[in-house]
Amino acid sequence: MSRGLFITKPVQPAAHVDAGEPAHADHLQGEATLKRALTAKHLVMLGIGGVIGAGIFVLTGQAAAAHAGPAVVLSFVIAGFACALAGLCYAEFAAMLPVSGSAYSYSYATLGEFVAWFIGWCLVLEYLFAVATVSVGWSGYFNELLSLLSEVTGSSIALPKELASAPFTFVNGVPTPTGTLINLPAIGIVAAISWLCYVGITQSAFVNAIIVTIKLIVILLFLVFAFRYIQPDNWQPFIPESEGPGKFGWGGIARAAAIVFFSYIGFDAVSTAAGEAKNPQRDMPIGILGSLFVCTLLYILVSATLTGIADFRILNTPEPVATALAQYTSLNWLRGLVVIGALAGLSSVILVMAIAQPRIFYTMSQDGLMPRFLSKIHPKYQTPYVGTIIVGILAASLAASFEIGVLGELVSMGTLLAFATVCIGVLVLRYTRPDLPRPFKVPLAIVVCPLGALACLFLFWQAFSEHWRLMTAWIAIGMVIYFIYGYRNSKIRRAAIAAAG
Repeated sequence: MSRGLFITKPVQPAAHVDAGEPAHADHLQGEATLKRALTAKHLVMLGIGGVIGAGIFVLTGQAAAAHAGPAVVLSFVIAGFACALAGLCYAEFAAMLPVSGSAYSYSYATLGEFVAWFIGWCLVLEYLFAVATVSVGWSGYFNELLSLLSEVTGSSIALPKELASAPFTFVNGVPTPTGTLINLPAIGIVAAISWLCYVGITQSAFVNAIIVTIKLIVILLFLVFAFRYIQPDNWQPFIPESEGPGKFGWGGIARAAAIVFFSYIGFDAVSTAAGEAKNPQRDMPIGILGSLFVCTLLYILVSATLTGIADFRILNTPEPVATALAQYTSLNWLRGLVVIGALAGLSSVILVMAIAQPRIFYTMSQDGLMPRFLSKIHPKYQTPYVGTIIVGILAASLAASFEIGVLGELVSMGTLLAFATVCIGVLVLRYTRPDLPRPFKVPLAIVVCPLGALACLFLFWQAFSEHWRLMTAWIAIGMVIYFIYGYRNSKIRRAAIAAAG
């Protein structure tokens, strides 16, 4: 049995794919019907859409106030460095194996089925829970917009807290009632974006490009107009003196890096769209690394400006950018734009994650590790519509019931494990299959790959030390599903048994 657990999926070089041509089933027994419609520009915008959102509009201020102070800039650099190393590895895999399974497919080809399932289950944690958690953040900004409109119109149109916030929170890992009823705006945004994903990948990418443009304009306006209000005294001390484990000092910077890592989770979603890229060998590296570079630069600039215009201690709010702008009456006009930009930013993050998760289910289903209905493709829209519906229902249920809190850190933990595995997988495949054509190669792989894995595992430990019970429970649930269903229905294993018999 132990040998069968690590059976690998045959790897075949991916032939060049012409624009509009459906992927053939000759590599990783891959996508037979997904429509190839995405260009490098689409992929870069998809990456920016997935990354720029909760990090800038929520987590930057909270991480600064609770953990790093002005040195949250360094936290973004550390998290961005880990992502850059993992991004190089993702680019090599995505160009070589342009399929829709992301780290799951890469692990299946290199480290075996058991590891692939583990990573696939971590990706479910990443994408599904990210849709839910970011939807909760979207709900908060939506109600803030309604409050601003109420001030303008003189009539109260904001939703009551009972209908716009989660009825449960986590206290020491235990769900605890908050006294509210349901989060209706969160349900609404998940339903709307799920419908968009249902009707087609091209339409989703087009809408995403519009959303990304809006939020980038808002972010640039913030940087330009807030720059002259920066007070260097707010950056002193740049690294506040430690007040305990994970609270300021270098320990706080590391803890904040694990938190703001959530800000970067969208870039790997680009790789899940590889099966729908027109020229994946060229476009995937551009999409992954290009979006990662742009987003890291923006995060550094925004976090430096934010802590420069306001005392970092006041930024621990659901809308830290708006909180900082509220200190200057002359910037009140910008607050409304920031709320709109936040809604756009969070919407695009939800969109990218909602696109990614059904495609993980799709690929795992094709391999027999998930039920077959998850790989059904809509005859008209050419999308994995059953998986999209299921993801929408589950994400809406989570978003309606729970606060962001610990769920965001669990998302980061699942992502970091997936990233570390990709880094290791690239190095393994260099030695086990050196013959495979690699349109893009990680430079100095013997250094970059281990360093990337170590960086991701270091950040993983920062959160795991506090949330190990919840993470262990999630892994245990995944193992039960695998051994009850996935192991018995694996197509690769059945084919191996048939060949041996």
